Amino acid sequence: MIMLEEFTNLVYNIPIIMSPEVIQNEHLLEHCDEVIDEIYTRCSQNAPNFGVSLEWFRESLHRTVRKYLFSGSTNPLTVSDVQNFLRELQADDLFLALACSSGSERAWWEFDQNHRAYLERVARHLASSETNAQDVVDTVYVELYGTRVIDGARVSKFSTYSGRGSLRGWLRTVVWHSLVDLHRTSHDEVSLDEMTENVGEGYAQASFAEPSLDGEVEMIDQLTRDRYRKTTLNAIENAFGDLDNHEKLLLLYYHVENLKLREIAKLVEVPTSPLRDWFQRKSAQRESNPNMKIHESTVMRWLEKTYGKVLKNFRAKLLTQNGLKEEEIEICLEIATQDLASPNLYRKLITT
Repeated sequence: MIMLEEFTNLVYNIPIIMSPEVIQNEHLLEHCDEVIDEIYTRCSQNAPNFGVSLEWFRESLHRTVRKYLFSGSTNPLTVSDVQNFLRELQADDLFLALACSSGSERAWWEFDQNHRAYLERVARHLASSETNAQDVVDTVYVELYGTRVIDGARVSKFSTYSGRGSLRGWLRTVVWHSLVDLHRTSHDEVSLDEMTENVGEGYAQASFAEPSLDGEVEMIDQLTRDRYRKTTLNAIENAFGDLDNHEKLLLLYYHVENLKLREIAKLVEVPTSPLRDWFQRKSAQRESNPNMKIHESTVMRWLEKTYGKVLKNFRAKLLTQNGLKEEEIEICLEIATQDLASPNLYRKLITT
């Protein structure tokens, strides 16, 4: 089942088709570098620590121009038309969104300070209960950071913001989409995200359902999956077993105790937290400032690195211990990401 939010992402991320209108007006962008440089200079002066490059910013603006000005143009355009369009964009909001999409912690703190309260108010206004509202906010934050990996790159929800309207208006739409999906989701439905996320998130949230065997091909596929299922489970458990203690504890908090990112972040700030010493060692800034707060995006980044380590260990064990070929490893990876829900999956985390 494809959720409303996921369908929106698919539509937005379809490459811009170089229609005759786009091709006809493409040359106009060559005369807009000075305006883009001017906008970029202003944004970077307002937020000098966000780490957004001029090339990245320019490409984002070009994409917006092609999608919303060139593609919808029925009359001939001029350089002035494009320059005016660029000046009307919410450039500072776009600059913030780009920085957040790259994982800039400074940008995330800025986003929290200026927009978190608004996002929570919108969620409470649209949701039927306080619980639903908080679930939506937590879901939106995970989507904004990005858990799906496509072609080796993490996809942040912020990448769909174009700057044509205010960031708050866009956030309201994101909240509404998430709320609609929350109402449509049941325990035995598997969303598109769960099928395409990396190994950590995918197998943790997917629900197991016996497929119907409606033909010989389906039966052969099922027999193949059954053959590799035990091997897959063993490799996953062993991959967990090779994690460091802080990585196991992080996964335990998130997947077994079902703590939210914000809850883990607050837990790490507690002086007696078993994770605190390790996290402080990872940052000289935190060593010099022990009371420094931990942001949710930082916890998500740590989780992402742990998922990557699990995946690397998982592949290595299938290759070295089981002697599987690459195509067989892909079968095991598909099983792990789609339909494993064994209660033993987290055994080595729980007993650590």
